[in-house]
Amino acid sequence: MRHSEESSLHCSRPTDSPATANGGAFRPTPGPPLAELGFDGAYKSFRLRRDELEHYDGRLEFWDGATETALMVREPTSPFHERPSHRLSALAERIAAVRGKAIVCFGTMDLTLLGEDGRPARMMQADQSLYLHPERPRIVGPAAMVVGQNHYPDVVLEVDRTTDVRRHKLKLYEAWGFPELWVDVPDESPRPAAGLRSGMTICALADGAFETVAESRAFPGWTAEEIHLALNEEHLSERTATRLERVGAALGARDGTGPDDDLMLRSLRDKARAEGLAQGKAEGMAAGMAEAYETELERRAAMMRTLMIARGLEVAANFPLHEPLFREADVDDAAVAAMSCVDEEDFLARLQQAAGR
Repeated sequence: MRHSEESSLHCSRPTDSPATANGGAFRPTPGPPLAELGFDGAYKSFRLRRDELEHYDGRLEFWDGATETALMVREPTSPFHERPSHRLSALAERIAAVRGKAIVCFGTMDLTLLGEDGRPARMMQADQSLYLHPERPRIVGPAAMVVGQNHYPDVVLEVDRTTDVRRHKLKLYEAWGFPELWVDVPDESPRPAAGLRSGMTICALADGAFETVAESRAFPGWTAEEIHLALNEEHLSERTATRLERVGAALGARDGTGPDDDLMLRSLRDKARAEGLAQGKAEGMAAGMAEAYETELERRAAMMRTLMIARGLEVAANFPLHEPLFREADVDDAAVAAMSCVDEEDFLARLQQAAGR
């Protein structure tokens, strides 16, 4: 059908099979008739025959087979709408790297419900679809997921700006059994629909019905407030980076994977370890040489004191170890000064003379 955005990222626990989603008690249903779904004037409707659907290459919000009616948002696609879904793909990649296992994003792929005759009965598109288990999705070609036959995305994202999916498409996601739906109203929305306020709503399926939850079940520890911030901030903040790392670590702990299972992070860690070892070795050698130098100076100072004491001179216990003239002097010059000086001050004067100062 339509081409979808697809990217392989880094991802865990196997999801329930489609036929036994939600603990085996749920079976998808078509949902309310089109007239009861509450699509308003923000959507443009037009006739799209079933035999034309497969070859239609435009962006659709919803298609109803009983009436062969297609719906699309009247306003053209804008950066305000597209940015959060692309942003989510990038954020998932960071989580996946820490987790050490891929996450797959299929973008706006077709979510299709078949009728009893095996032909499409209804179809809609989300703004982003995430699978935590890249080995599990069995979809029709690169762009369609069949409800009740293929594995559900762990998360679907809807970006609201001029519409309110919670008044219409939410009923379909619930009836079709999608486990988790994120609805985000962007902070930057020039002409939001009446009643829409920026923020994130997480709807999770429980006993066949959606309930609003404060934290994602698919991404443990990631709250609605934090997800909204991550999708809408201009640059990755320290708060978001910290949360992504914690979510990735939680997924990895559940799966028995970690950053070393990610090829790029493992390579970077190996390089960092090698550089750290080399630096430590160089610093150790430098420290060892400095220690050896100090030991040699102490030995020379002790020899000078012995010579001077043997001549009956009074010498301080640590003389002349910390005197700059002694530390820079040739050992032979120091020995001559010790054998000929009359006191400590004269010793230093002779070293200064020997140095030509």
